[in-house]
Amino acid sequence: MSRFLTPRMLVYLVLAVLALDVIAYVAVPPAEPGAASGTACAYPVCFIDGNLEYPAPHVIVDLDAANPTPTGPLEIGFWPSITNTILTMWIVILIVLAMAIGMTRRRDVIPGRLQNAAELAYESLENFALSLGGEAARPYVPWFAGLFIFIVAGNWIGLVPPVSKIEELRAPTSDLNITIGLALLSFAVFEVEGFRKLGVVGYLGKFFPLYEFRNGVGAGSIALFVGLTELLLEFIKPVTLSMRLFGNIYGGEVALGVVTGLTIAAVPVPLYLLEWLLNLVQALIFSVLSLMFILLAAEGHEHEEGHLAADALDAGGDIPAHAMRASPSGA
Repeated sequence: MSRFLTPRMLVYLVLAVLALDVIAYVAVPPAEPGAASGTACAYPVCFIDGNLEYPAPHVIVDLDAANPTPTGPLEIGFWPSITNTILTMWIVILIVLAMAIGMTRRRDVIPGRLQNAAELAYESLENFALSLGGEAARPYVPWFAGLFIFIVAGNWIGLVPPVSKIEELRAPTSDLNITIGLALLSFAVFEVEGFRKLGVVGYLGKFFPLYEFRNGVGAGSIALFVGLTELLLEFIKPVTLSMRLFGNIYGGEVALGVVTGLTIAAVPVPLYLLEWLLNLVQALIFSVLSLMFILLAAEGHEHEEGHLAADALDAGGDIPAHAMRASPSGA
C-alpha cells in the first residue's frame, strides 16, 4: 500500500463514511417523497423511497415558468431550467479548474509535490492513450485526458455527502441529459476530425464507396452495403456512449440508496468502495471509446489497402489493382 493510503488512513476513511451516514440520517431523516414535514416514515419501504431519486433531475430554477416542468419520472420534453445536476456540474468544473490552476501555477524545473502530482497524472493518461492509439493519438491526448478527469470527478462527487443526499445536489453523470450532451460533443469532435483529416469526399467515401463499382457490380454492392451499415453505426455511437455512462452511474445511485435505506451505515462502506472503482472504470471507458472513435474517423480505407499492397510486395505477389489506386506510391 502506498504512503498516501496507509492502513490507518483507510480505517479513518471508513469511520468517516460511517459518521457521515449517521449524521445524514439524524440531520435529514428519510421521508416519503411529497409527504408533509414530520410525517412518520415506515421502515423499510419509506426508508428506501426517501433515498431514491427518479431519473428526471430536480429543477432548482425554472427559466420558463409558463411551460410546465416534468411531473413523472420518465416524462420527456424540453424545459429550460437549472437542475441539481447542472448546478453540481458547475461545482465540479470549478473544483477541477481550481485544482489544475493551483497545481500548475508555479511551474519549476524541480517540481514540488503538487506540480509533480499533476505531471504524473497527465503523463500517465498520455502514456495510456499512446499505448492504445500510437503516435496518431498524440494530438488528441488533451481531449482524452480532459474527458476522463471531468467524468471521473462528476462520478465521484456523487459519493461525497451531501451530494445525492439533498435535492439540490446530485452527480451530473447520473442525469441522461448530461451524458447525452457529453456524447454529442464527442460525436461532433470525431466527425469534425474525420472531415478535416480525409476531406469531404474522402470521409463520405467511407460510407458511400461508389468507386468499388469499378471492380464489378457485386463488389460495389457489397461495399455499399457495408458502408451504409457503418453510417448507421456512426449515429449509434453517441447513444451507446451516453446510455452506458448514465445507466451505470444511476444504477449505482439506486443500489447505494436501497442499501443505505435498509442498513443506515454499516453495509454501504464496501459498496462505496465498489462504486468508487466502478465510477473510475466508466470514466475510462467513455474517454477511451471517444479516443478510438476519433482515430477511426481520421483513418481512411486506403490505410488498410496500403498495407495489403505492402504485404503483396513482401510476399513477391502482385499488387491488387484497388490497392495500387489507393496507395500513395501507386498514384
